Amino acid sequence: MKSITVAVPSTHPGGLDSLLGAHFGHCDLYTIVEVNDGEVKDVRVLPNVPHQQGGCMAPVNHLAQNGVKVLIAGGMGMRPLMGFNQIGIHVLFGGSAQTVGEAVDDFLKGSLQEFTTDLTCGGGSDKRTDGL
Repeated sequence: MKSITVAVPSTHPGGLDSLLGAHFGHCDLYTIVEVNDGEVKDVRVLPNVPHQQGGCMAPVNHLAQNGVKVLIAGGMGMRPLMGFNQIGIHVLFGGSAQTVGEAVDDFLKGSLQEFTTDLTCGGGSDKRTDGL
């Protein structure tokens, strides 16, 4: 595996021990994990950008501008998912991972599924009831 930059929506203060952010665009920040040859080489924190109604592409572009190639998310709406697909950021569903470290471990094992349109939520004030 070559070097790849992975972003995980996180709660404050970020890092591998932080909890996954429930929704990518409304998270406190992103934990950015540099993976090289299947191993974590560096971990840093990237602040989120303001997410206003209809501004779903701001966080998408923010991550792209910071070199992210993979996003592991627990929830997101259709518009940002389509945006990630258009700019070439691979989106994976965080599944049962509770922490950033668990999500990254699952990524390294290859056990995360593709984030598909049937996993998207309504965004805004629309809350899913199935844990996403």
